Amino acid sequence: MSMSDSDSSSYASDYKNFKQISRERLLHEMLRSAKTGDSKSTWKVLIMDKLTVKIMSHSCKMADITDEGVSLVEDIYKRRQPLPTMDAIYFIQPTRENIIMFLSDMSGRTPLYRKAFVFFSSSISRELVMEIKKDALVLPRIGALREMNLEYFAIDSQGFVTNNERALEELFGDEENHHKAVACLNVMAMRIATVFASLREFPTVRFRAAKTIDATTMTTFRDLIPTKLAAGVWDCITKYKKTIANFPQTETCELLIIDRTIDQIAPVIHEWTYDAMCHDLLNMDGNKYVHEVPGKDGGLPEKKEVLLEDHDPIWLELRHAHIADASERLHEKMTNFISKNKAAQIQHGSRGSGEMSTRDIQKMVQALPQYSEQIDKLSLHVEIAGKINRIIRESRLRDIGQLEQNLVFGDAGMKDVIKFLTTNEDASRENKLRLLMILAAIYPEKFEGETGLNLVKVARLTNEDMIAINNLRMLVGQPEAKKTSTGAFALKFDIKLSLKRASLSCQKKRAARKDRSGEEETWQLSRFYPILEELIEKINKNELSKEDYPCLNDPNPTVHGVPYAQLHQNPPAHSMRSRRTPTWARPRGSDDGYSSDSVLKHSSSDFKKMGQRIFIFIVGGATRSELRACHKLTSKLRREVILGSTSLDDPATFITKLKLLTALDDLQI
Repeated sequence: MSMSDSDSSSYASDYKNFKQISRERLLHEMLRSAKTGDSKSTWKVLIMDKLTVKIMSHSCKMADITDEGVSLVEDIYKRRQPLPTMDAIYFIQPTRENIIMFLSDMSGRTPLYRKAFVFFSSSISRELVMEIKKDALVLPRIGALREMNLEYFAIDSQGFVTNNERALEELFGDEENHHKAVACLNVMAMRIATVFASLREFPTVRFRAAKTIDATTMTTFRDLIPTKLAAGVWDCITKYKKTIANFPQTETCELLIIDRTIDQIAPVIHEWTYDAMCHDLLNMDGNKYVHEVPGKDGGLPEKKEVLLEDHDPIWLELRHAHIADASERLHEKMTNFISKNKAAQIQHGSRGSGEMSTRDIQKMVQALPQYSEQIDKLSLHVEIAGKINRIIRESRLRDIGQLEQNLVFGDAGMKDVIKFLTTNEDASRENKLRLLMILAAIYPEKFEGETGLNLVKVARLTNEDMIAINNLRMLVGQPEAKKTSTGAFALKFDIKLSLKRASLSCQKKRAARKDRSGEEETWQLSRFYPILEELIEKINKNELSKEDYPCLNDPNPTVHGVPYAQLHQNPPAHSMRSRRTPTWARPRGSDDGYSSDSVLKHSSSDFKKMGQRIFIFIVGGATRSELRACHKLTSKLRREVILGSTSLDDPATFITKLKLLTALDDLQI
């Protein structure tokens, strides 16, 4: 029996992307390693708990697992058939409950399996190890006892989540319930650390410093979230330096820990890429899309489920393209395919009504299987893009999107929002809510008291919607502007009059981003980019403020000149965003990293030329625009940028989470 961390050093010489390394660790270091040594059975049983089965499913397909000699996958908490001639592989969390179940399986005169190869998703306590070792019957039946240190979901080739879906509620909600918040941060820190254990990376750990209104104000727990999480990750990683073989002893990459307060606009603004539009506008379940296909033998249409994931080359090529660009490319692909494919020409009647020669029939038969597969994939994406464009047209989403972007870039203000709300009463409640949330992120003080209430009334939103707006606004603390008086006299004013006054007071429009000259825009509504993009570029240039983003690797880390342990100082406000044209929205002739040629050109084989990795972790949920930015900057900076978060949220999910928060202020309708 060996008690060690599984070694991934064999992959160091051949640079692979984040998800590939995660997959190979699970398949090779865990499943394949059980084929050697004491193992004598050809086929094995794989036993997992609720979390580890998700870890496995995000990185591996069932066919991959079968190829490694697994014939049966079981749930550790379900009653299982004894298979005393087979070996079992346990991939489980190191919890007391799981250890009890494992010992129950393997103890006694008739264990469920011949031998057990046990792999833990994270570090196991000494106490639980002793619990296993003291069972004299179980001990000789253990073929391996190892810590995989892999407890995250690899949701993308450059993205992972820690499965803390309720992080926003547990960390930013009830200030009194610190016990739940601390437990949430501890789990999060451990899971983030396992990413670095998997990749054998030792990071420079930086974090958003705590902010306070002034030097005399006590820092809140919410404001200390990145600080506390960074400390937790640092503690885990310093232990790895001592316990994991071949773990680096000097820094090999950079990690920045931030939270949702750094960008309140990105989670709610309409993002116009194909991927974001699919998840925002279509009724998808995760990455699963359901569509109708013709029934067999001319029967009724049947529903078919497809996964929009990396195995689909068309999805991989178009997911980060602007929806207009994606639609054009799909049209070109379909046209080119029909013009070049013999069977497609015949199918589409391009040959006329003349009789087909034997040669024609032979060519058609030869082309048909490939034609069928290709036309299915193309037709699927043509259908999806068509449905998205129809929704955009019917809901007049371009007008809303234009106003959203104008607000962000300071080209519109309160007056324009009021005009839109009063002249577009048929706009959907969700779109009006998202518009007001963007307004509140830019002008938080205008949602104090009467003005905010009247805006919500004009938009015909609910009390629940107002809570979501207020909670978004309060994530970063009380606005510094003075609160508006809302005495008895003020409440008698007509709504239109008070809104008129509010718009007059906002004549000077406020930009959340500044203009950058010298860059031309290609696609309409493609100006927006998340603040994360600027932060990554500053990390790459070594220009990230050490005051706003201190480093734990420094010998004596300080925050604004005060020792790290005290954490009472207030960092200066972060820089305004700057307008730029995203390279992903440029014409296909440019090197945007997402043309069909670029997808191949920037594949993992090209990673050998990459610089040090950059890791960004966002507490409170990441967005698809932020994940897209990481892909774009990986090509631009020649450094693999990996995004981690507690969850990956689409706008509707993020808004629901905000509504479930304990009200962060007393504002009511």
